[in-house]
Amino acid sequence: MKVELAAVYGFCPGVRRAVEMVEEYLRKNGPLATLGAIVHNAQVVEELSKKGARVVERVSEVGEGAVAVTAHGAGPEVFEEIARRGLKLVDTTCPIVRRAQEAARKFAEEGFFVLIYGEESHPEVRGLLSWTRGRGRATLNPADVPSDLGDRLALISQTTKGREEFWWFVRAVVERLGPNLREVRALDTTCPETGRRYQAVLALAQRVEALVVVGSRNSANTRKLAEVARSTGRPTFHIERAEELDHEWFRGLTRVGVTAGASTPDALVAEVIHRLQGLGGEG
Repeated sequence: MKVELAAVYGFCPGVRRAVEMVEEYLRKNGPLATLGAIVHNAQVVEELSKKGARVVERVSEVGEGAVAVTAHGAGPEVFEEIARRGLKLVDTTCPIVRRAQEAARKFAEEGFFVLIYGEESHPEVRGLLSWTRGRGRATLNPADVPSDLGDRLALISQTTKGREEFWWFVRAVVERLGPNLREVRALDTTCPETGRRYQAVLALAQRVEALVVVGSRNSANTRKLAEVARSTGRPTFHIERAEELDHEWFRGLTRVGVTAGASTPDALVAEVIHRLQGLGGEG
């Protein structure tokens, strides 16, 4: 059985930057707290914890004197509280997320109601909503968008969503609310890195008989990557750890593809490849 890696997989630049910033602070200054998981990967969080990065949910829980805002970003009230408490800030907000935050803030300040194509419970989206200062809403379903949002509407996206999906959402919303709208702005704030991973797995699926997607199940971009893989019709197995691999999944297969979400570290992908080789595959 041949094992083939996707052309693009694993850590994106924003995630790698966030992890490196936290590791550098820990090396030079000692322990700090992180406002939630620095990235959505349990293994990465576990390794950082061993080095002194403690996960907290609120700024009020920080006792280390320093706090890291995660790659998903945070709302302005979080930065205000950190400054108020005099805490050292390590801001690892992904530059792509920061661009979306600036768009949300600017649109709201210009009088638009900001509609976000995204998961309302996702930490990135919660942060984006905060930057609208109450003039925003998030949903993935155009049918859930109320008709009383005013006549000036701006649309942006959670960065880990697909570009095509975002523009489908824009068209559906405008078609539904068109008679009520005087002005519409739409800005594609999706991340090109996640899109590259989606395209790579589509290409990989044409050369293999089954796909393995590596990454945390609470990672939005990894779940989406697994959805894209399944859409090809190839048997797809979303795993978090190499130990989850089952020999029965690959019985009779001659070629298997492997990819990984943008928050999945290289070491974990290597472990999966090694285990597949142990199951009879060759890298």
